[in-house]
Amino acid sequence: MSLHEECGVFGVYSPEPGDAARLCYYGLCALQHRGQESCGIVVNDDGLFVSRKDIGLVHEVFPREALFSFPRASMAVGHTRYGTTGAASRDNCQPIEINHQKGRLAIAHNGNLSNAAELRSRLELTGAIFHTTSDTETIAYIVTRERLTAPSIEEAVSRAMDILEGAYSLVLMSPRKLICVRDPHGFRPLCYGKRPDGTYVIASESSALRAVGADPVRDVDPGEILIFGPDGILSRREHCGRCPRRICVFEYIYFARPDSVLDGVPVHAARIRAGEVLAETHPVSADVVIGVPDSGLDAALGYSRRSGIPYGIGLIKNKYVGRTFIAPDSRADQVQIKLAAVEEAVSDRRVVLVDDSIVRGTTGEHIVGLLRKAGAREVHMRVSAPPFLWPCYYGTDIDSSDDLIACHHSPDEIARMFGADSLGFFPPDRLRELAGEGFCSACFDGRYPTRRPESARKGRYEQRLSVSGREKEGPT
Repeated sequence: MSLHEECGVFGVYSPEPGDAARLCYYGLCALQHRGQESCGIVVNDDGLFVSRKDIGLVHEVFPREALFSFPRASMAVGHTRYGTTGAASRDNCQPIEINHQKGRLAIAHNGNLSNAAELRSRLELTGAIFHTTSDTETIAYIVTRERLTAPSIEEAVSRAMDILEGAYSLVLMSPRKLICVRDPHGFRPLCYGKRPDGTYVIASESSALRAVGADPVRDVDPGEILIFGPDGILSRREHCGRCPRRICVFEYIYFARPDSVLDGVPVHAARIRAGEVLAETHPVSADVVIGVPDSGLDAALGYSRRSGIPYGIGLIKNKYVGRTFIAPDSRADQVQIKLAAVEEAVSDRRVVLVDDSIVRGTTGEHIVGLLRKAGAREVHMRVSAPPFLWPCYYGTDIDSSDDLIACHHSPDEIARMFGADSLGFFPPDRLRELAGEGFCSACFDGRYPTRRPESARKGRYEQRLSVSGREKEGPT
């Protein structure tokens, strides 16, 4: 079971004032799977920004009375966060708001900058004072500094893109414009759609567009800057084609909702194909195929179809418990609360258990144990991702190889550690069958599209000096 997550960004632009906050709320609900640590909404009330941000799920941060306290507005930007850089604190909640000489700015960001530490150090040496520990504030500083000499906010964004490296899908709101940006590699998804009333909606995934009644128009191209304003929609493409396209392949394996379409590839179809490939490369004699909810279910169905082994519901997820990463110090306990085995489906049977990934290996033993306790005669694990062997610098919460179980143990050893009868990973050389051409798989093969940063540790900005003067890691 994977232990990492992404952020979700959402934006609303309407020609006339309306329920922008409500649309943003429903959009964030549809993106809740991308981040369950914190969330926020900022609306633009004729140039005045009104916001609410806090730790918690969307429905917790925005009860009915809070949602209806927002003014009617024509623009809004929202964010659901799982912090791959920066501590879980209210200071790091997004969207980040900036007041500067040329006006207000709100920014929501999905991804990680690979040169964030370098840029932050450079800014601090010139007098910048940071109030958060996330990469997003670095982006905000660079954009606002460029805005001092740029003729427009979109020109400032374009100049900032010459400086930024790594993954960033952004939605920015100025007093008069809503701007969405995708980095030149296109690491993280971003798309936009249109509602029948003429309202434009920007979202990390197409599923969130449909959740607010918008028809998807298209994906934002890697390197593209889209400006929604009084003059209509303007596309700036000076950064397009500057770098090879490299969308994160793990979006298709785990991050995205199965009803989303990313860069023309349906996520559900990609996961079905993952299961088919697993059945081809790691066949086994068994009585039933089950998946680990939620992102292992589609791959399990694909395994069943290709192998001919019946598909069953062997694990039930408690829908009122969030993903296991929410309580990083008690993942094993979370599994006990979150999942339950269906004894009738697995008792005295040879079970193929399909999961989306194995990262640190902290939950596999407990999941296999649930099935054994329910009477499973054999448990054969199949994983729809290759082994994680390298850290990720683009938004996945894998900041070091130290704790990656596949770096230190073979599949047979991991199977024994989990109490499984066998274990098979998705073959890395067949990833293009899931995502087509032009994807990033650096966490599997170490081939990074950008320079590698000196440090990618999540808590690298939460540091304090010990008595001896040496750096001491703070809370993460």
